[in-house]
Parts: sequence; C-alpha cells; structure tokens
Amino acid sequence: MKKIKKPMDFHESSYPIEHIDELSRILFVDIETTGFAAKSSYLYLVGCLCYEEGSWQLIQFLAEDYIEEPLILQEFLTLCRNYHTLIHYNGNNFDLPYLKQKCEQFGVKAPFEENELITEADTETEPMNGIDIYKRISGFKNILHLENCKQKTLEHFMGISREDKYNGGELISVYREYVKTKDPELRKLLLLHNSEDMRGMFELLPVLSYMDMLLIPFRVVKVQANHYDDLSGTRRYEVLMKIKFHAAFPKPVSIHSNGCHFSGEGMEGFLKVPCYKEELKYFYSNYKEYYYLPMEDMALHKSVASFVNKDFRRQASASDCYTKKESTYLPEWDTLFTPVFKRSYEDTNLFFELTDEIKRSPEEFKKYALHVLDMLIHTDKKL
Repeated sequence: MKKIKKPMDFHESSYPIEHIDELSRILFVDIETTGFAAKSSYLYLVGCLCYEEGSWQLIQFLAEDYIEEPLILQEFLTLCRNYHTLIHYNGNNFDLPYLKQKCEQFGVKAPFEENELITEADTETEPMNGIDIYKRISGFKNILHLENCKQKTLEHFMGISREDKYNGGELISVYREYVKTKDPELRKLLLLHNSEDMRGMFELLPVLSYMDMLLIPFRVVKVQANHYDDLSGTRRYEVLMKIKFHAAFPKPVSIHSNGCHFSGEGMEGFLKVPCYKEELKYFYSNYKEYYYLPMEDMALHKSVASFVNKDFRRQASASDCYTKKESTYLPEWDTLFTPVFKRSYEDTNLFFELTDEIKRSPEEFKKYALHVLDMLIHTDKKL
C-alpha cells in the first residue's frame, strides 16, 4: 500500500468554509473503485483532503494490489477519527454506501449510517456531519441551466480547468494494468484523477451558497412598496426586499414563479412579490356553527345570528361561511401567517393581510422572504 501526502495550493475560497465547521475538523473524501457494486469490485484508492498546520493537505491511500484493499479502508477509517465533518460529491449515493458495504465485507465496524459517518470516538456522542455537494446543488439544475449535475459539468460551469482527461470508468483498465506492471506513469494517472476530483470538490464549495439561501440566516436590509401601471393600464402593487446573504453567489442567479421574482449577485439579492389591494374572504372552518346572511353576504356565529329573522338567514355551508375584508394582502403558499384569506372557497391561492405590525418587523419580513425563496426554488425544480 502506498500513502501519498502533499500540500494542495488552493486560491482562497470565496466561500466562508469556517461557517461549515472549524477547518481542522473538516475532511473531504473521494474514492476510486473498479465498479459500482462493492461485492463484485475493488476499492483501490481513497483520497482525503484535510487542513493541517495552516494549509490543505491531500492524503491518498493507494492499493498496490487487490489484497491491499482492506488496508486502505482501515487507514481511511483511522484517519476519520480525527474529524467531525465529512464533505463529498454524490457520496450519499455512491461513496458512503460503497464504503459501508466494504466494512461489512471485511468485518469492520461500519462507521457509516445513512449519509453520516460515526467514528469509534463519537459513537456515544453524535454522528459526523455530512455535506454532499451534489445533493445541495442538484435542485438548482434548471435554475442554473445545467445539462446535468456531474462534478465535471459543475466544474465547467464554475470555470475550473483540469489536467486530468480521464473519467472513473476509463481508469479501471488503467488500474488493472498497474497491478500487473507497477508502471509509475500509470500510478501517476490514477493519483492525478483522484487529486483533480479533490481539488474540484474544494473549488466547488461556493456553489453551496445557492442552497444556503434556505439553510443559513440572511438579513432583509430594506423593504419598500412600489406601484406601476401594467400594459392594460391597471394599477399594480408590489413589495421589494433587498437581502444580504452570508456568502457570495459564484454566478448571478435569477428565479421567477407565481408572479414573484428573485435575482442574486455577489452577496446581495432582490426579491419582488406582488401585493394586492382588494376585498378577500376569511372562511370559518366550523361552518355548522354559523348562519349565512344573503343580504349582507357574510356569515355570523349562531350565538349572534339567531336573533336575525329566519327569512334572512340560512345554515352556512363550507363555501359561504366567510367574512370579507378590504385590505392589502401578500400571497403565501402554505399557512405562514394567519388568518388566511382567499378569493373564493375553491381558490387554491392563499393570502395574508399586510398589517402594520408586519410592516414594522424586519424578522417577519425575513420569515416571509425565506418562505417566498423556498417556493421559488422548489417550483423551479419541477420545471
């Protein structure tokens, strides 16, 4: 078995990595195998990236022969005991399940549980945190206009270049030949591919800022109301929010759906949401306890409406058990603020009243901005 350790010369990342964890507690991992199924293939290379003595270090465990497979597995597991956060690319779907199956195959205590890693030192406390860059960015494939979410595709999107020209499948035959010949040039190809995967993974960290919109608190630094006349001359209203994020977007992003629009560049974002000044209805859920008054077009609780002449009242139904209110409203897609208003009983669009209390609360607007961003991102994922 060969253990290779060398410093990696990275440019300073625009992503605040220390927000993930202390640098000394983070471990990047990528594995190379001779196939997808652990039972019928070999693990021949494990690459790790860690922060030691003020710089990022690449550590690679290479099996010189098939029989050294359990040795590199054990070396990796031993290294893991020193770390708290594991970062990988599509490791939830491949690397971690593969390693777990190899642990079972060799009778080693499996440190992986789902997408997390548990080291012997941690078994009585908490599992190792896991960040799958692929999982974090895959929901943004349509938003970022990506053909797919393979690591090399994302590297191209980010302008990351590679010296390595092979893919993992092509290197299987290279490794088999290396086992026979121990040709140093073949070893160089194997190590280079894994090294480039590790380098690419680190340099892709800024893409986490897209998903961080929903995961890490931001600040709504400005809110203002606006109005305009549309093409038909109808007066329209909107609320504009300026947002400050904790990390810069590597590339500008723009999302729109349901009349809302978000644009982000650098560490700033602008969110536009339509605002409605009209009369909407609040529907009571316990309609059996209400009478509907046709002349007033409203429902009243029976404790009050029982005094109304029977000719001017009737038992309320779910569709007419409401009260009406003229006010200013904002849309919502789940029940975020209550009471919830609608235009009709059958209407699926939900609204809440933009009260003076909400207008004066930055925290309420922050909560609403997160709600709208979540809708925009998850709606765009379905397109």
